[in-house]
Amino acid sequence: MLSEENDIETTHTEQDVPQVAVEDDIETTHTEQDVPQVAVEDDIETTHTEQDVPQVAVEDVLISNDNIFQVKKELLQVKEELLKAKEYSDNNLNKLKYLMADFDNYRKQMERQVISKTMENKAELLLKFLSIRDDYVRALEIAKQSNVEVVLEGLEGILKNFDRILESEGVMDIETIRTPFDPNVHDAVTFAYRDDLPENTVTKEIRKGFMLDNKVLRPSLVEISKKIVKNTVNDTEKIEKETEN
Repeated sequence: MLSEENDIETTHTEQDVPQVAVEDDIETTHTEQDVPQVAVEDDIETTHTEQDVPQVAVEDVLISNDNIFQVKKELLQVKEELLKAKEYSDNNLNKLKYLMADFDNYRKQMERQVISKTMENKAELLLKFLSIRDDYVRALEIAKQSNVEVVLEGLEGILKNFDRILESEGVMDIETIRTPFDPNVHDAVTFAYRDDLPENTVTKEIRKGFMLDNKVLRPSLVEISKKIVKNTVNDTEKIEKETEN
């Protein structure tokens, strides 16, 4: 009886030992399970941290792309404005060139008009001198007929002064005697039959003509030659009559 009770107690004791070991194993298991759980949490936190880094970089890239696009857009706008400004400046430059050309033409036209007006005034003044000269020449011709030598010398000196003044102002004589008749500078008022000269040759100068700067200031009044027209029929009849006689 006592041995049975001892066996029972021993059995209970042996059974209790593994139970404690089991409990220790359970606690150890719990402990071992807790360790990887902490590591997993650390891995999760690390994963979140690693995922956050590229997400921020992507946002920066997107912002950078937006900035580049905005800069390109602004550059295109600036280029368009520059093209418009260049076109506007080119138009203004062309207008300025046309205005300068018009002004230059206007300036040249005004200069020509001033020169022309000056020449007209000069011509009017010189024509008055020429009238005086004509009267003087007539007086000189009368004086020559009177054989007054003192008067002649004085008048000839005055005439030379007149001609010198006219020459200094660009007034030149028009050639007349024995030159071909030129309607541009000669004015024929009479003619003379001459066989010794070609027809329409100036034979006499009635009034002297003058040129001013290669322009006719006053045409020369002249006499020109004409050929004598012979009646050949009458001459032939005369010759035949003389032959018959």
